[in-house]
Amino acid sequence: MTTSVSVREIGEDPFTKPIGRWPVFFYGVGHMLNDITASCWFTYLLLFLTQIGLSPTDAAIVMLSGQIADGFATIFTGELIDRFGHFKIWHGAGSALVAISFSSVFGGCMPCSILHSTSSMVKTFSYSVFAAIFNVGWAATQVSHMAMVNCISLNSTSRVALTSCRNAFTMVANLSLYAIALVVFGLVKGQTLENTESQYRWIAYSSITLGCCFVVIFLMGTKEPGLRICLRENSNIQARISWVYWFRKILYYQVAVVYVLTRLVLNVSQAYLAFFVIDDLQMVQSAKALVPAIIYISSFVVSVLLQEIPWNGKRLKAYYCTGGILWIFCGAAILLLPKSIKSFMYAISVFIGIANALMTVTAVSMQSVLIGADLSGCAFVCGSLSFLDKISCGIALYVLQSHQSTAPRIQLNGDKLQYFSVTRYGLGLVPALCSLLGVAVTWTMELQNTIPKPLVEPLLE
Repeated sequence: MTTSVSVREIGEDPFTKPIGRWPVFFYGVGHMLNDITASCWFTYLLLFLTQIGLSPTDAAIVMLSGQIADGFATIFTGELIDRFGHFKIWHGAGSALVAISFSSVFGGCMPCSILHSTSSMVKTFSYSVFAAIFNVGWAATQVSHMAMVNCISLNSTSRVALTSCRNAFTMVANLSLYAIALVVFGLVKGQTLENTESQYRWIAYSSITLGCCFVVIFLMGTKEPGLRICLRENSNIQARISWVYWFRKILYYQVAVVYVLTRLVLNVSQAYLAFFVIDDLQMVQSAKALVPAIIYISSFVVSVLLQEIPWNGKRLKAYYCTGGILWIFCGAAILLLPKSIKSFMYAISVFIGIANALMTVTAVSMQSVLIGADLSGCAFVCGSLSFLDKISCGIALYVLQSHQSTAPRIQLNGDKLQYFSVTRYGLGLVPALCSLLGVAVTWTMELQNTIPKPLVEPLLE
C-alpha cells in the first residue's frame, strides 16, 4: 500500500513552478494525429459507410467494434504504462498503428478485393477489424499523452495550460480536417460509388500526413517526463498505487461521471452533425464541412483564452457549469429548429463551440486535480476513465444508429418542415441531457481542497 507524496517533499523547484511556453506548445501538438483522425471518424465514418452501401445497423456495428476495442485497450495500456513508463514509446507506437489502420478503413475494403466479394457481411467484418486496430493504436496514444500532463508538472495552473493547449490543437486538427474536406468535396463530386470512396480516401490520406508531421514535432520537442521518478526517489516509493486506492475516493466516481458525460456530448453530437445539416435541414453539401468548422473555430478561440487564466477548483466548476448550461440551450434550439430557418444553425454552432471548449478543458483538468501528486497510478486513472468513455459512446451510437432507418419522423403541428428524427435526438436531446447531468454532478464536487494550493501566479513564465 502506498501513500501520496506531499509537494513539499520534492521542493518548489522545478516541478511546482509554472513551465515555459515551448514545453506547453510541444506537448499540445502531440495529439494532433489522434485528433484529426478522430474528427474524421466521428464526423464521417457513419456517413461514409452508409453511402458505400452498408445498412445503418452494419455501420453501427463497425463503430461499436472500434469503441469496444478502444475501451479495453485503454485499460491495458494504462496498466502497462504505470508498470513500465516510457510515455513517448507508447505514443510513437500508437501513432504508427493509427496511421496504418486509418488508411485501411477509408482506403477501401481490402478483403473484398482479395475475395472478389461485395457481400455486406464481408464488408462489415473487414471494416470492423480495421476499426478495432485503429482504436487500439488510438488508445495507446491517448492514454500516454493524457498521463504525461501529471508527470510534467505539479503546478495546477500549468497542468490546465497543457490541457488547454492540447484542446486548442484539437480545434486546429478539426479545422484542418474540415478545410481538407471542404476542398475535397468541392473538387471531387460524389455522384458515383467510386467517386465517394475517392473523396474519403483523399481526406484520410491528407489527414494522416498532416497528423504525422505534428507527431514528429512532439517526439523531438518533448522530453520523457521525469517527475514520477523524482517523486519516487524522494519518498522511497517502490510499489505502484493500487486500483483500490482510487475506487475508495468519491471524487474518482464524480470525475469519471463528468468526463464520460462530456465525451458523450462531444462524440454523439459530432457523429450526427453532418447527418443533421444534410438530411434534416437540407443545407448545401459544403455545410457538412462549414458548420463543424465554425464550431471548432469558436472552440479554438476559447481554448487559447483559457490558457491565460489562473485556475483553482472553484473556477473549474464554474467554467464547466457555464459550458454545460450553454449546451442545454443549444440542444433545445436544435430540437426545435425548423428547416425554414436553417441558417440559424451557423449561429448555434458558435455557442456549441464555446460550450465544447469550456466543458472539455475543465473535465480533463479535473482528472489532474484527482491525481494530484499520486503519479504512480496516473495512467490507470486516464485509462479507466477513457474505457468508460469509449464503451458508453459506442453503445449510445449503436442504439441511435440502429434506429436510424426504422424510427418514424414525428411532425409537429402538421408542419412538414419541422420534425423530430433520430439524428435530431442524437445532436440535440442526448448532448443536452448529458450536459444537465454533468452540471449536476460537478456542482456536488469538492475540488477546492484537493488542489495543494490555490494558484494566483501567471499561467506560464
